[in-house]
Amino acid sequence: MEKMKVAMYYNNNDVRIEEQSVPNISDDELLIKVIASGICGSDVMEWYRLKKAPLVLGHEISGDIVKVGKNVKEFKEGDRVFVTHHVPCKTCKFCQEGQHTLCDMLHSTKFYPGGFAQYLRVPEINVDRGTFILPDEVSYDDGTFIEPLACVVRGFRIIDFKPNKTVLVLGSGMAGLLNIKLARAYGARRIFATDIDPYRLKLAKEMGADVVINAKENISEKVKKFNDGCLADFVILCAGVPVAVNQAIDSVEPGGTILWFAMTPPGVKVPIHFFDVWNKQIKMFSTYAGVEEDINGAIELLRSKKIVVADMISHKLPMRDVSKGFKLVADAKKSMKVIIEPNK
Repeated sequence: MEKMKVAMYYNNNDVRIEEQSVPNISDDELLIKVIASGICGSDVMEWYRLKKAPLVLGHEISGDIVKVGKNVKEFKEGDRVFVTHHVPCKTCKFCQEGQHTLCDMLHSTKFYPGGFAQYLRVPEINVDRGTFILPDEVSYDDGTFIEPLACVVRGFRIIDFKPNKTVLVLGSGMAGLLNIKLARAYGARRIFATDIDPYRLKLAKEMGADVVINAKENISEKVKKFNDGCLADFVILCAGVPVAVNQAIDSVEPGGTILWFAMTPPGVKVPIHFFDVWNKQIKMFSTYAGVEEDINGAIELLRSKKIVVADMISHKLPMRDVSKGFKLVADAKKSMKVIIEPNK
């Protein structure tokens, strides 16, 4: 039986190159050769990953179809594709109400074994509603951004973002930078961004933020100083730290909107300025993942070059250096988008 290399995750400092058999597929499945696979910030959340370890991670993938089940008609060998690991049932009450990311099935579906493998098997349901052709204008590297960008597209969709508004992004990691880029693409009037790391603040400025603020400063005062005395119309929390929760509440304009994009670990309690939430009549939303509508939107943004992501790629590494890639992302210092190329 043909063998392939996989990156088996034990913890952030222990990611091993191991061998597995290349997956067999059924008549309703696809086999994908993984060309590029991005390391997501969630891949290095040990509080989330360790309880499931050891396992093969990776869900930001692009690749080529190398084998097609005989019942699959929509795709052919050689197609360049993006595949999403999470897909909804489309029939439960949440799906019927347009809240697909609350669907139980969405939280349980996946491809096998994971994106940090040379090949992966796409189950029938993911073939049906989770496999997307990459347009010629979208590179394999671009394809690794489709999943995280779809998450951002969904966030802007549910908060009903409008152009010519001011936006404050708290936290300038990968998610924060994508939120900055989308706010710019959607016509934000002024964009503010925060972080505690000078490298990330520099990137935020390069990616489209008009004003960058060290998160240890008085953020609300800084926003007012550069925003005609007003706070931000939209505040997007991309830093899962308790202090940022009240920074969001303090920095949003009365009648404005907060989007909880990032989260703290479970069990963390955050005392909030609840009077301000009530008094300012703040609208608050939380978001998780993205679904077909958002994925198609992300692909079109990349195809049309309304969002360009090549400047976010800090490292491209072969499979043998996957452990280095995980350490780079976990350390969150001089790196941004880290892409693994499993077949190199």
